[in-house]
Amino acid sequence: MRRTLSHTVYKMLESRPDSYHDWLDRGHGLRDEERYQEALTSYNRALEYKPNDYWAWYWRGDVLDALGHFAEAIESYDKALAEYPTDYWAWSHRARVLRELDRYEEAIASYDKALASRPEDYWAWYNRGRVALEDLDWYEVAIASFDRALQTRPDDYWSWYRKGDAFRYWQRYEEAIASYDKAIEIEPSDYWARYRRGDCLRYVGRWEEALTNYDQALIIKPSDFWSWYKRGEILRHLGRYTEAIDSYERSILSNPDDEYAWYNQACCYAILGNRENAIASLQEAIRLNPSEFQDFAKTDPDLANLRGFI
Repeated sequence: MRRTLSHTVYKMLESRPDSYHDWLDRGHGLRDEERYQEALTSYNRALEYKPNDYWAWYWRGDVLDALGHFAEAIESYDKALAEYPTDYWAWSHRARVLRELDRYEEAIASYDKALASRPEDYWAWYNRGRVALEDLDWYEVAIASFDRALQTRPDDYWSWYRKGDAFRYWQRYEEAIASYDKAIEIEPSDYWARYRRGDCLRYVGRWEEALTNYDQALIIKPSDFWSWYKRGEILRHLGRYTEAIDSYERSILSNPDDEYAWYNQACCYAILGNRENAIASLQEAIRLNPSEFQDFAKTDPDLANLRGFI
C-alpha cells in the first residue's frame, strides 16, 4: 500500500512538478519504504519551493540519519530549529545524532533543550542519563537523569538497572545494590541485574551473598562464562578450592580460550597437591598467553610445589 501511495504521488508530480506538498508527501512515502536516498531527493525538491519549511528540514534530517550522514543530519535539524526553536523532536533527534558523532556534551545540551519543551519526558531523561553514564562518566548527572525518568515511569526496569550501573561505576556499591534490587523486583528473571548485584556484593566483601547472586544468574543463563568465572574467584578466595576448580571448569567449557580461568584453576589444583592437573591447566594458560604466565609461574606462591616439574 505504501508503494502505491508513493507511486500515486509521483504520478501527480508529473502534472504539477512544482508542488511543495507533493514532493513532501513523496518523501514521506519513500521514507516509510526505507528508500532513504530517494526520500532525500524529494525533501530537497520540496525545499526548493519552501526553503524555510520546518517539516522538510526535520524529515530530511531523519533520512540523513538513516543513511549514516550524521553531520548533514545535524545541519538539517539546525535548519528546522531555526524555524521552530522549541520543538522537542528536533532537539531530541539532534541529541541522538550528536551521540553518534561522539559529541557527547553537545548531546547532553541538546537533550536539555528538548526537556525545556517537555520537562517530564521519560525518553529524553533516560537517554540523557545514558550519555552521561556510558560516554562521559558523569555518574552524578546520570543518576539525577534516571531519577527524573523514574518520576514518570517508576517501574521502569532499564532506569533502575542503569542507575545501579552508575552507582557501581562510582563505587557506591550499597546504593547500586539497592537499585539492582528494584530492577530485579520489576524483572525477576533478568540475568544482568543479578549478575551485577553479585559484582557489587563481591566488591564489599559479602562473599556468600555474592555467590548466591551468581548462582541465581546461572539459573537464568546456565552457560555464562562470567558468572562461573567470578564464582570460582570467590570460592578460591574463601579457600574452597575443589568447588573453585569446578566453577573454573564450567567457565572454561563456555570459553576455552580464557587464559585466566586456566591459570587460576592451576593454582587451585596446585594448592590441593594435584600436581598433574595443575601442570595441565598451567600449560594451557601459558599456551594462550606465554608472555604473562611464564613469568607468573616462576614467582606465584600458589604454584610453589610445581617448580622443578614445569
